[in-house]
Amino acid sequence: MKRPNIKCPYCGSRAILRPASALGKTSPCYQGKEFYVCARYPRCDSYVAAHERSRLPMGTLANAPLRRKRHDAHLAFDRLWKDGYMTIDEAYRWLQVQLGIPKTEAHIAMFSEYRCEQVIRLCSAFTAAQAA
Repeated sequence: MKRPNIKCPYCGSRAILRPASALGKTSPCYQGKEFYVCARYPRCDSYVAAHERSRLPMGTLANAPLRRKRHDAHLAFDRLWKDGYMTIDEAYRWLQVQLGIPKTEAHIAMFSEYRCEQVIRLCSAFTAAQAA
């Protein structure tokens, strides 16, 4: 399969498929994992994980602040299904409706910082309402 031609949204350089160890990710949970990394890494600190089977990017390249926002959004979102409020499929459908986006766009790895903030706010409001 042909690899996608991915450009870094920050510097315009090409992204290269590299093993997790190239990013200093050496813990066992990263064994066999690959990432699309900006060719200017580490000067340009943007990357995104690749799907294990297809080797396609899981989302868009992200710098450290955006990766942190996406992590925080996932923590807030995952509470919806991990705490038993709904199934994971119901949670993704709920998110699609709340954000007014189609299923193909409902992936946190594709979200901007603004969209991540929306997810955090929506999920926090939902869980707070359930706890009340």
